[in-house]
Amino acid sequence: MPRRQPQPDPIQTAISTWLTPLGPPTDNEPTAWRKCLCDNAPKRFTIYEPMALLPAGSFANAPWTAELQRRNAATTNLLWELILGELSKTGQSALRLTHLAANEGIPLQSRDGTGENTLRSPSGLRILYGDFGAGAPSRIPPSEEDFGKAFWVSAKQNGISQTWAPRWTMFSRGNVKEKARLLQFPAASGRRRDGDQSQDAWAVDLYAGIGYFAFCYARLGFRVLCWELNPWSVEALRRGARLNNWSVEVVEGDRLKKPVAEIVKSTAAIVVFAESNENARWRAEGMKREGRWLRDVRHVNCGLLPTSRMTWDVSLFLTRSTTMGGRAAWLHLHENVGDAEIDARKQEIQTLLGENQDEKRLTRAITVERVEKVKSYAPGVWHCVFDVHIAVKS
Repeated sequence: MPRRQPQPDPIQTAISTWLTPLGPPTDNEPTAWRKCLCDNAPKRFTIYEPMALLPAGSFANAPWTAELQRRNAATTNLLWELILGELSKTGQSALRLTHLAANEGIPLQSRDGTGENTLRSPSGLRILYGDFGAGAPSRIPPSEEDFGKAFWVSAKQNGISQTWAPRWTMFSRGNVKEKARLLQFPAASGRRRDGDQSQDAWAVDLYAGIGYFAFCYARLGFRVLCWELNPWSVEALRRGARLNNWSVEVVEGDRLKKPVAEIVKSTAAIVVFAESNENARWRAEGMKREGRWLRDVRHVNCGLLPTSRMTWDVSLFLTRSTTMGGRAAWLHLHENVGDAEIDARKQEIQTLLGENQDEKRLTRAITVERVEKVKSYAPGVWHCVFDVHIAVKS
């Protein structure tokens, strides 16, 4: 049987086509010049329709910086167009790719350098080709017009669609493994058809982002309550929920000032509070007083790195009615941990949760059942998820 021929590298093909009519600098030998540029070109890419995203540092090393500085805008744009054309032929996208960028990661500081980048805005994204929308929204928070003018991309993982504006919102492709794992948990038994929302099974995502993990719980049939501070992520979550045909309601602006009794009338599959999760405790207390929401919280996801420690207390509170009613609940605590420290951190988490002031008055068994190593965060450091099982002591 004849061996399949390897497919040509699309980026190398595009570069070769681009270089053919061009000449090297006067002091360079043509063959060596071509080889140097090809050797220093990116080898990998990721497709988020209709955008191609290149790895950090792509076309930013010394050979390419010097080469692109010699070329005018039209010649440089021709290179990007050729790359997009070749990547469109790979079969990884149903659409013709129209935008190109290099991923430079999520900076720790805000765009203006005045503080921590709490919104996780990808301000390091290096745009190479295409209109990614205005560099700054017309107002804070962004308006509907700002959202409408922004460039949006999409991806599907584990059969779940997500969308986001890459200029304003991060997307972590490496979370695909953790999403798949969450989908292996037992599904909810189904929502009540008689309108009695007090019997609905819930999952709570305290750092919802664009819906990374919230959508997994929705797929399992849970009603999902979210907190998210970044308005661009909230809009992405809203759009993504609709792509998956889940009803969604965002509590934002003046609606955040409404009495809890009015807010809990929502019957949406996903409800998002567009605010800091610092408000989660007192809002949850109000919901429980109303008796219609949060009597059965099966999962609480705390997906902040490097540590989600500040939300552990409210996570324990959210699961109290569930466990005291005879059902078990799970906390999913995200942490960055050194490889040699994982076992010690597991025991530390179990001890800290058990010593919570409220827990001392309750008869609940708290056990870290599993530690999932999601992906490498840095040399010797793992993004881990600690699955904490909570149930009434037998």
